[in-house]
Amino acid sequence: MKIRYYVETDTLYIEFRHAGVVETRDLDENTLLDLGDDGRICALTVEHASERTGIPEFSYEQVPA
Repeated sequence: MKIRYYVETDTLYIEFRHAGVVETRDLDENTLLDLGDDGRICALTVEHASERTGIPEFSYEQVPA
């Protein structure tokens, strides 16, 4: 999984898995969901991320199994 924040466009891009995107769905006017050919989620794009998410206070923690 990769998470990218583009400061110049205030866009948050979360890639859950690297795969060819065959369909992009609008969840709302500022949120896009990318799907692969198997129907699984590939990525999520959030526009105006600083207003709609916790960017730049983002933190990540991996919990052991």
